[in-house]
Amino acid sequence: MLRVLISVRSLEEVLPATRGGADIIDLKNPNEGSLGAAFPWIIDELRNFDTNMRLSVAIGDMPNLPGTASLSALGAAYSGANIIKVGLLGPKTVEEGIFLLKKVVQAVKDYDQNILVVGAGYADFKTFNGIDSLKIPEICRSAGADVAMLDTFSKDGKKLFDFLDLKKLKLFVDKAHKLNLFAALAGSLESKDIKTINSLGTDIIGFRGAACSGSDRKNGVVEINRVRKIVEISQNLNNNGRILSSTTII
Repeated sequence: MLRVLISVRSLEEVLPATRGGADIIDLKNPNEGSLGAAFPWIIDELRNFDTNMRLSVAIGDMPNLPGTASLSALGAAYSGANIIKVGLLGPKTVEEGIFLLKKVVQAVKDYDQNILVVGAGYADFKTFNGIDSLKIPEICRSAGADVAMLDTFSKDGKKLFDFLDLKKLKLFVDKAHKLNLFAALAGSLESKDIKTINSLGTDIIGFRGAACSGSDRKNGVVEINRVRKIVEISQNLNNNGRILSSTTII
């Protein structure tokens, strides 16, 4: 079943996202990047607002600083996150990626085994000499993470499909499932892309810009009607012709 993740930046954006039907609320700070980290007191506000909300928290487009990453992840866990996402921006090799993510996983799972850890790579990795996006599933598996994700680092108008074709995206999803991981895709996606993402067998699809006024991820605000449109398309696909994956997100 395809789950819809809507990224919010504040408590004010939570209500339209939840009332619009989002499966996962994802807290991030767009001013600090693709997976920019929000302040811990905002995590606390969201958790106090709804103790049952499935809350994902981004901890940053992380430099290759495993200690910093693990401490940030523990802070997010302590503040109430159910899912913690770390962007593997700084590591340049598979080994570096595994080491950083493994420390994040250790910090999180020592605190609470039920919290999911997402290792996020970037479809536009070639633009900054990053880790090949198709290596992300094996990094996640080796580190003990739960979800392999692809996003785009640059938010300059290009989207996921501008960097990876459907064949490679399908390979990413299939690799994740073969390694018993959830597969998540994001990257300036629009509502018209949901059917395509669904056809790959993806478990989680992420949106921010498409859910915001003016389709503006930085200056817009999440709108209930935009979220409802995204969720309705997803639900219709889930009910009619869903491409079943080997895993089911909680």
